[in-house]
Amino acid sequence: MIYDLFQQQAIEYIDQGHSVIVSAPTGAGKTVIAEHVIRTCLYKGERVIYTAPVKALSNQKFRDFQAENPDSVGILTGDVSLNAGAPVQIMTTEIFRNKLLEGDQSLADYTWVIFDEIHYLDDYERGTVWEESLIFFPDHMKFLGLSATVPNVESLVQWLETIHTRKIKIVRENKRPVPLHFFYQCQGKVFDSLNALRKHSVMSAPSWHRKVSLRVPLKPNKLTTLIKTLDEEDKLPCLYFVFSRKRAQQLAEELWEFNFLREREREQIVEKFKRLCERFDIVGEPSAEEIRPLIERGIAYHHAGMLPTLKEVVEQLFTSRLIKVIFTTETFALGINMPARSVVFDELRKFYGDRFDALRTRDFYQMAGRAGRRSIDKEGFVYCRVNPHYISFDELHRVVNGHPEEVRSQFSASYATLLNLYRIHREHLYEIYPRSFHYFQTRKSVQKRALDRMRAKVDIMKELNYIKGEGLTEKGEFAREIYGYEMIFGELYGDGLLGKFSVEELGILAVASVYEPRKGQNRPDLFGKVRKLDEICFEIIRPVHRLERMAGFRALTKRPFFHLAEPVREWMRGAGFNAMMSKTDVDEGEVVRYFRMAIQVLRQMTETNISPDFNSKLYRCMELMKRDVIDSEKQLRS
Repeated sequence: MIYDLFQQQAIEYIDQGHSVIVSAPTGAGKTVIAEHVIRTCLYKGERVIYTAPVKALSNQKFRDFQAENPDSVGILTGDVSLNAGAPVQIMTTEIFRNKLLEGDQSLADYTWVIFDEIHYLDDYERGTVWEESLIFFPDHMKFLGLSATVPNVESLVQWLETIHTRKIKIVRENKRPVPLHFFYQCQGKVFDSLNALRKHSVMSAPSWHRKVSLRVPLKPNKLTTLIKTLDEEDKLPCLYFVFSRKRAQQLAEELWEFNFLREREREQIVEKFKRLCERFDIVGEPSAEEIRPLIERGIAYHHAGMLPTLKEVVEQLFTSRLIKVIFTTETFALGINMPARSVVFDELRKFYGDRFDALRTRDFYQMAGRAGRRSIDKEGFVYCRVNPHYISFDELHRVVNGHPEEVRSQFSASYATLLNLYRIHREHLYEIYPRSFHYFQTRKSVQKRALDRMRAKVDIMKELNYIKGEGLTEKGEFAREIYGYEMIFGELYGDGLLGKFSVEELGILAVASVYEPRKGQNRPDLFGKVRKLDEICFEIIRPVHRLERMAGFRALTKRPFFHLAEPVREWMRGAGFNAMMSKTDVDEGEVVRYFRMAIQVLRQMTETNISPDFNSKLYRCMELMKRDVIDSEKQLRS
């Protein structure tokens, strides 16, 4: 195989035994380097872990690597455990972090870890997991970090070399193998440069910089006009990024009048869709029937609200090049190998944690980088649909021409992490914070606040009897196993309530603990047992919230929300998926995701070994929940 220069350089460093971080644009070919590590480990009889930020990417890598090495690849994602003894293990970064904190002895058998999308350590919600994985990284292992283009990769490596006293090689590639060309649709016209766009009458108006106050009548950016242009100019297939699930589906349906497939292609896609639906057991599913007429025209949509199995059907149709236009949310850009000739941005603003804002440059290029298929296309095309009411020219210029944002630490150790650290280090656990990237990056005042927050969390756990004297109490030993939901289950356990719940109540409670209501979503009326459960959970979390408020915490421990209680009850009593879904207005993909997350929480509780009777309830609960479309292992075995 002929490698690009940066690929060859990284492979040489790896063969010399160095840990390596590769920073390169989306689509540059970073996966080839990971594949080299895996092949080398298999050849030498060594073991390797591949971590990914999202389960969709873990699942895809499992399929890809298993295709080449059928008996050598396993996967572990919390709700899935297949081929656990295989020398190549695909897992979420959370699972790897948990193994590190718990002192899992099986890690002694591994020589390499691959961190895909390592820049994810600046993710607001989950970045701490990456940082903890790197802080506690074992001395005997080497790692390969794969990253989008980030300007401060040297700083990241300097931090790692400081805390691990090992040399880490940097490989940087700034050029894409397939160049990108940018276009801007505004007021119904398409411009081939920002300068041409700026000269346009509305764009050059001074009021355009006050986008909210601008009320100049605008000509519409017609979707059909843009897609027709792409079709006529041979710029399909197209990935169309939308930041709303509902809009993704609506836009796909707006293209009903189009048919992008020749008769032979239509026959192929009809047959392939039929076989895939049979393979994933979704023949006749309403959502599959709903999308089928669009599929037969070469059109599709893809978002987290869809059944995971239906999403996989769409993904496989897209990779077969029979889908010509796909409307999708941004997760499609995260590592999943789905390139196209063109990428379209429906808008250039998205929701960031607590507010809507213009896209970060790094996020923009993560998605734009899907344009231009290596070894297929000589160039890729990126179209930005611009509405001056919503984005100023300066913001647009910054998104497209700005420097990629630095990776910034989001470190905030959870209660479960601190319990696991206290179990080993006792009061010396505070000495671990100076090893963090957060400490490395921030001023002394910020460092002090972070350390004070850690102390406050430990004090809360002492107050609530998770920690006593120089060690963990029985309650603390239980809670340290349940990452993310340790306080609600710890409090229920500490009050002697958890073991009294029925199998059905445990299932309802597990789903409620992970469920996040949509903004403005009304809570359904709760039936008898569930109303009592809700009251118990409300009362039991109050002392935690009181102590957190006293400590000045803005984000309080999540309480359970019982919006899916009735669907859970119906499912555990044997109802079919469609019958269960008639009891809720939550998207079916979300329901599946929350059920799978709940199974992961239940599995974590089995590790606590409270009693044979309680474990028996947990396993029975998982058995009743993990069937049909909820069974993610079944999806991977298909």
